[in-house]
Amino acid sequence: MRVHLASDHAAFDLKEFLVKELRLLGYDVIDHGAHEYDARDDYPLIVLPASEAVAADPGSRGIVLGGSGNGEQIAANKVRGIRAGLAYNTVMARLAREHNDCNVVSLGGRMQSLEEALAIVKVFLTTPFSGDPRHQRRITELTAFEDKHYR
Repeated sequence: MRVHLASDHAAFDLKEFLVKELRLLGYDVIDHGAHEYDARDDYPLIVLPASEAVAADPGSRGIVLGGSGNGEQIAANKVRGIRAGLAYNTVMARLAREHNDCNVVSLGGRMQSLEEALAIVKVFLTTPFSGDPRHQRRITELTAFEDKHYR
């Protein structure tokens, strides 16, 4: 599976850690930056291209990182075809996949340890969408709204 990662300065160390660990696990990792620490960088300029890459790459997943993950989730969700969920633990990551078929997960680099973040990401990458009709119906409703209003 191809995994697109992006982070601003606030989670730069987490991104570097995840890139290394996910490659060791056999994932095809695309690092969209930041490529060096810059305390003045802006997450939209990094997260939006990574999210566009996920939307253009069916079957891939994305991981967007920042201090809290909130802004990065918002940015990712501005991209048509992206369903990004914020996860601070493995339960949220599992539910993002099972219930919402999220293709991007957002984490806060200041919210958990590196090891906890890796566990969250592993759950996100390995959990399938449940296919439950009620969850699919809701995703279809969201997609219809997006198609109607954001052509």
